[in-house]
Amino acid sequence: MRVALTPFDALIVVDIQKDFCPGGALPVSEGDKVVEPLNNYMDMFKKAGLPVFATRDWHPEEHISFSINGGLWPVHCLQNSDGAKFHDDLQFPSEIFIINKGDSPELEAYSGFQGTVLDALLKERGVRRIFVGGLATDYCVKNTVIGGLNLGYVVFLLSDAIRAVDIKRGDGENSIFEMLERGAIGITWEEVSYGG
Repeated sequence: MRVALTPFDALIVVDIQKDFCPGGALPVSEGDKVVEPLNNYMDMFKKAGLPVFATRDWHPEEHISFSINGGLWPVHCLQNSDGAKFHDDLQFPSEIFIINKGDSPELEAYSGFQGTVLDALLKERGVRRIFVGGLATDYCVKNTVIGGLNLGYVVFLLSDAIRAVDIKRGDGENSIFEMLERGAIGITWEEVSYGG
């Protein structure tokens, strides 16, 4: 399929942080491989004059998701830590909207919409369609995609710019299936066009 960008589109880059990339506290296998395709998408959206949003985990030390606090995960993406920084090779446009999530100790917040101003900022700009890629397929990407669908957006999943944690083998594939079943549209770079 071919998808032409419109003035009602926005790109959402999910959690491309050092702790989720190889060498980080909670590395996603080949997590750094999404950087190049996402840079291509960001460049296209920049040239089209369309907004780019980047979500990031921004956890306090007492966050509910940490195993030391009874959660599932090792300590990761602590506020103002090196691990919470975005990957060094990301080429953000000069105007980038940073969305902090998981910054309340008691809120898990896998979705970029949960407890954030993302929906309000998108609606302010008249956005109707969102293009979502990043880390990780089976957690924050999936929940951001489903959150967007639940809020009424048309959601495109950037299939060439996601990687999964895969705690259980197949989690990533199952998550992709779930997103598509719920109405997301899977696309790749070659299928997106911009008239500029």
